Amino acid sequence: MDTSFSTLGSLMIILALLLAAFGTVVPQVEGRAFFVFGDSLVDSGNNDFLVTTARADAPPYGIDYPTRLPTGRFSNGLNIPDILSERMGTEPTMPYLSPLLKGEKLLVGANFASAGIGILNDTGIQFLNIIRIWKQLKYFEQYQTRVSGLIGAEQTQRLVNQGLVLITLGGNDFVNNYYLVPFSARSRQFSLPDYIRYLISEYRKVLVRLYELGARRVLVTGTGPIGCVPAELAQRSRTGECAIELQRAAALFNPQLVQMLNGLNSDIGSNVFIAVNAMEMHMDFISDPQAYGFVTSKIACCGQGPYNGLGLCTVLSNLCPNRDIYAFWDPFHPSERANRIIVQQILSGSTKYMNPMNLSTIMALDSRT
Repeated sequence: MDTSFSTLGSLMIILALLLAAFGTVVPQVEGRAFFVFGDSLVDSGNNDFLVTTARADAPPYGIDYPTRLPTGRFSNGLNIPDILSERMGTEPTMPYLSPLLKGEKLLVGANFASAGIGILNDTGIQFLNIIRIWKQLKYFEQYQTRVSGLIGAEQTQRLVNQGLVLITLGGNDFVNNYYLVPFSARSRQFSLPDYIRYLISEYRKVLVRLYELGARRVLVTGTGPIGCVPAELAQRSRTGECAIELQRAAALFNPQLVQMLNGLNSDIGSNVFIAVNAMEMHMDFISDPQAYGFVTSKIACCGQGPYNGLGLCTVLSNLCPNRDIYAFWDPFHPSERANRIIVQQILSGSTKYMNPMNLSTIMALDSRT
């Protein structure tokens, strides 16, 4: 009898028994997981899987995406989470509702964001079926259960603790709630200063829950210059000046958000929450578009009416031939090129933009632990 074949056969039997006893090989976690929560500024396509009017699933959305097809991103191409993933050298996070997000893909992280939502549950009610922030957090819990089935509970906790989180909320609580219509329910209930205090207190609860669920590095974007987007210029501006009341709202909200984040970090005893000053980041190229290579920061590339700020971006809309020279892609959302400028400030901006530190500093610190 050939002993080499006998030995090989024995080894194969032992290997089969080991696989039967211990199951398949546990997937290895590579790189840093990335988790995204929030609204249309960071939604990578979850709303495509919902019956809602808050969608970006038709051309010309995605015209500059690698596939040249709409993806559910409210952009001509990549959005902020995509570019952050690119700069960190990882795959882009997939929408949590995508059936393709399974197996080892889960270890990259997940995008839970949903266009139209706000801090408050009554924000965006006109869009009907959207994933409100507390449902996004429920999905994050569900995600962790799914990943535990892949790599075990201890490894899952490590994956989440060492992951990076981006959360973008607040703008819709003004444009799609308080200021949506004259004499809205919330504007009758609250003066603007009281409404902002209420928003901040509700946002704090969301962030505390994120921490309880294991998030330890959280980028929290403040509200951008909501009075300067083409949609608001079209409705509220006669000569192209930013809408004063909406800008006032953002100017009141953002400092209180930073104060709340500082308080949370102090309570925890660690810089878990990082304030991203979206207002300053946007105002740089809104105030001086030419300095950043844009021809305009008032007119959207895709839209109709004054400043291309009315209605939705559709195949019937005006469409600019060169998206790189427009700061805004549609009535509300920055172009991919503007998103790249924002991400650069997230990565390497001074404390004017990132408080208490930028993402490059965070990654350098965390690489030592």
